[in-house]
Amino acid sequence: MEAVAFWVLAVAAVGSGVAVFVVDSMARATFALLALFLCVGAELLLIDLHYLGVLVILMMIMEMLVMVVFMVMYMMNPAGLMPMTMLHNKRGAFAISGAAFAALAAGIFAIPWPRRAGRPPGDPTFALGESIMGPKMLVMMVIGIAILATMIATVVLATHRGRYDRDGAS
Repeated sequence: MEAVAFWVLAVAAVGSGVAVFVVDSMARATFALLALFLCVGAELLLIDLHYLGVLVILMMIMEMLVMVVFMVMYMMNPAGLMPMTMLHNKRGAFAISGAAFAALAAGIFAIPWPRRAGRPPGDPTFALGESIMGPKMLVMMVIGIAILATMIATVVLATHRGRYDRDGAS
């Protein structure tokens, strides 16, 4: 069952990645990119990296929604929904991406892969966090909450008028 879910998510991720460049508006491309990241987050959940999976899902939802909000506010066309092309310099992009793919695919077969030494850790999420952050993981978690509180406070302080308060009229 997990293998089927893996392949379904993998195909959905690739399809969403292609959709980023096929759809004809920035807002739609952003939601296609969000779908791609949600598939990747679900893949991380499948391989028992629960913390990273949830982190990717939550971060990408917020990041993509903020990006869409800024597109709606600041783009010249209405809400980033006007038709446009997402491809520029098609020949150069295809040449570069094809060469990068060929080099990476050749690297898979050309590099001698190391053998596993020892057993996998009992809690891979803890082991990954410990190897990345060391003993500073608790500090980073507190800083993350402080950053979130700062973002919320900034939005609250920036909107001094209510939703229905137009031009100072109550």
